[in-house]
Amino acid sequence: MARFLIILIAFLSAMPVCAQDEPRAFIFGGDAFLAGRSVTHDAAGSDDLFMAGERVVGKTAITGSAHLAGREVTMDGGIGGDAYAAGEEIALRGDVVGDATLAGRSVSVAGVGGDLRVAGSELRLGGAIGGTAMIAGEVIAFDAVVSGDVSLAAKRVAWGETASIGGRLIVFEEEPGETDVPERVVPAGRVERREIEDWDGPKPPSWGRVIVKFLMGVFVVTALSALVAALVPERLAEMRRQVLARPFHTLWIGFMAQSAIIGAGVLFALTIIGLLLTPALVVLAIAAGFAGYVVAAYAFGVGLLLAFGRPDPDSIAERALAAGVGALTAGLIGLIPFLGWLFVLVLVLSGIGAITVRTIRPVFFADTY
Repeated sequence: MARFLIILIAFLSAMPVCAQDEPRAFIFGGDAFLAGRSVTHDAAGSDDLFMAGERVVGKTAITGSAHLAGREVTMDGGIGGDAYAAGEEIALRGDVVGDATLAGRSVSVAGVGGDLRVAGSELRLGGAIGGTAMIAGEVIAFDAVVSGDVSLAAKRVAWGETASIGGRLIVFEEEPGETDVPERVVPAGRVERREIEDWDGPKPPSWGRVIVKFLMGVFVVTALSALVAALVPERLAEMRRQVLARPFHTLWIGFMAQSAIIGAGVLFALTIIGLLLTPALVVLAIAAGFAGYVVAAYAFGVGLLLAFGRPDPDSIAERALAAGVGALTAGLIGLIPFLGWLFVLVLVLSGIGAITVRTIRPVFFADTY
């Protein structure tokens, strides 16, 4: 737990530099952390690899696991441990010794020594897969040799000449029998067909599902903001004014507050005795982030309405409208590749800063405001 938290904090500390053209790198205990608009890892001898950016490329092999996130993710070198990748386009051209867990619009995989879990729109699977495979996609080019069982949910599958499955093939379909499975890939006696509703693995991309989840998220943030506005309108208004009047100051306070919570979790973990308190601090950090987003989204919505000439909201309906505008606009901006999550991060930290100032202002900020 302690090692995981230290690595997580180091990785999060690199997130703000992803907006810069010049990449930044950090080496800790043989692990490599790289972040920037376009980053490339070409140093030999790295253990675990963490990369985040718009375009991330791994040219050399690593002995540990790879944690990759970006719009375009390419790993040419081999991976000695497990592989975790998320992005729009993912290409693992080197072999993965351990398991691989991947999610993206377009994903291609070479060899995987362990289990493969992948979800995407366009999937290209090749090489040998030493364990089992859980695959969900719209269009799949299946040319892999899988030693174990395969769970498959797809709209269309193109079986390659070398494709074969050593274990069972469980096909999840909307209409039983609609997926053609050649005898050369797996004998009919080892093919099991189930209803798509029974699929409990990663879901294939669906615009309908994405839109519903997005609107549900907007609704939840709007409803919570409206509820807070109804219960403590003056406190919410004060926090909103803090965010709009001094955004950079509030952002800095939020960054310091969240860093203190996460840092306290690491310090408690290092004492071993205090390790039991670490999960509580992790939960507190997550809760603070969500509360901060709710407050900041409301402030953002009020700011947008003020920019269009509307007065300060003074009724529950007007506050709910401001919350909805802020949540919807923030959600749409958050969908922008790469820059969207940076914007959401700024919102979260600004909201945490406003909550922090409102909570401890009588002691520390009496002369500031």
